[in-house]
Amino acid sequence: MTTPISVLLVDDQPLFRRGVRMLVDSQADLTVVGEASDGAEAVTAAAKHAPDVVLMDIRMPRADGIAGTRGILRSAEESGRTPPRVIVLTTFDLDDAALRAIRAGASGFLLKDAEPEFLLAAIRAVHGGHAVVAPGAIGDLLAHVDARPRPATAASSAAREEALGALSKREREIFTAVAEGLSNAEIAAREFVAEATVKSHVGRILAKLGLRDRVQVVLYAHDHGLLPRR
Repeated sequence: MTTPISVLLVDDQPLFRRGVRMLVDSQADLTVVGEASDGAEAVTAAAKHAPDVVLMDIRMPRADGIAGTRGILRSAEESGRTPPRVIVLTTFDLDDAALRAIRAGASGFLLKDAEPEFLLAAIRAVHGGHAVVAPGAIGDLLAHVDARPRPATAASSAAREEALGALSKREREIFTAVAEGLSNAEIAAREFVAEATVKSHVGRILAKLGLRDRVQVVLYAHDHGLLPRR
């Protein structure tokens, strides 16, 4: 029998946690292993229960979800544990707090009023190594709330080349396509290769650049001035 995906719930509202616990535990392949009411408790609970996935509210008293996400991933790295995937939950779309949580290492974000089926699918998706927000949506989020200027100097051009220096020509092409928000199927069609080949290339790109998922590819491209100008 396959081991269920273990989930840690982090939210300062007990009623919300209870509802999500009932939903998650109703699934044969999912199980809630612990709860926490703020980011600091989440770090302790994650170290104790070693969950596969953390559902993390962003706005909580004392320590918020951004601090919790950062602390959980840092604790796992320092102890040599496999870090959990973190999904942050927010009440506002295109939220700067969601972007800050993603920059802290979250694999994506969901609105707290998302359909139950979507929440369950998101847990399974991040456990499988995927992001729960389409990279294109992250691009919209960056454009909406992140005003940092993109590099435009000769020095920054050299930095961009150095950033991609570890990638082969084909990997650079696929990196750009991922950063633009294309799916594996869309990239395969554009590059005239099998979808499995694209998946392999994406895996190597993540490993070479030290990135966790496709969302981080978009952030990396943005921060190095590699996204197409809008």
